[in-house]
Amino acid sequence: MIEIDGAHGEGGGQLVRTAVAVSAVRCVPVRIINIRARRRKPGLAAQHVAAVRAVAALCDAQCEGVEAGSQSLSFVPRRLRGGEFRVDVGTAGSITLVLQAMLPAAVATREPVSVTIRGGTDVRAAPPLDYLRLVLLPLLAHAGIDCEIDVLRRGYYPKGGGEVQLRIAPAARVQPLAVEALGAIERIEIHAHVALLPLQIAQRMAAAARALLPADVDVTQHLELCPADVAASPGGAIVLRAVCARGVLGAGEVAQRGVRAEQLGESAGKSLRRDIDAHATLDVHALDQMLAFLALADGASVLHAAHVSSHAATAMWLLERLALARFTTLPGDTGVVVHVLPAS
Repeated sequence: MIEIDGAHGEGGGQLVRTAVAVSAVRCVPVRIINIRARRRKPGLAAQHVAAVRAVAALCDAQCEGVEAGSQSLSFVPRRLRGGEFRVDVGTAGSITLVLQAMLPAAVATREPVSVTIRGGTDVRAAPPLDYLRLVLLPLLAHAGIDCEIDVLRRGYYPKGGGEVQLRIAPAARVQPLAVEALGAIERIEIHAHVALLPLQIAQRMAAAARALLPADVDVTQHLELCPADVAASPGGAIVLRAVCARGVLGAGEVAQRGVRAEQLGESAGKSLRRDIDAHATLDVHALDQMLAFLALADGASVLHAAHVSSHAATAMWLLERLALARFTTLPGDTGVVVHVLPAS
């Protein structure tokens, strides 16, 4: 059994999610200690418990310590399997973060997988659901991974209640990503939605983001006022997507009480503009989310990013610790170049 220090690097829930996903893929038992030790509330939260149990269902794992507040757990996987799965976070905990844990293991089953999951679709400190739908899934498609997602209901803090269905088709192989440049930007899309709030909030988010985007690129806006019957609490989000000849870049922010709509739009706009100006082939958030998939690829990947976040650095350390891949990070002309060399 490999012991993982859950306080290493970024030291958050991503380390737990990635560790159990890789454990399932490699069929190697792990023990994680010091889980979220430096957080205000250390230990597992509801969404971390849901993520670990969801991955355990994919590989019939034996687990100990998987309960709210636990600062250590053991995870002993068995054979990966496809099929239909249901996950209920039980709170407004993030659906996208639970799916981050499930997806690498689901892809590794080489069988069809269908997941219905309830919780929060757009919550603070997690990627908005539309970022997963519009950015991460298209990136996975470039790697040969075919996923479809349906958003049945939006869920926000504090009530949650969102529901999503995800289907993953069997993938014979995961293809590496070695695109030197994404090519010209064909268009930039602004997707902003609100539920149980005035549409004007989505309009203000979109306008603030638009002001920071390149003036010479076609920008389209998709603004949505969700029907009252598809959300249990007020909420919203903005997601930007730059569609390029050979890939996509994205950014997103979730609406929060007390944070002005303009501030959210500006934050998303600045993030996307930074990646565009750095000539990135993966945006900063996609980098840490794609590493586990590229560690499973049939060949080496070369990625260009504006910078390596603490989440990405922690993921690299963990994937090397679990002998799934090796990484080299080098300075580039406008950012960093990351080489991913899978172990097999």
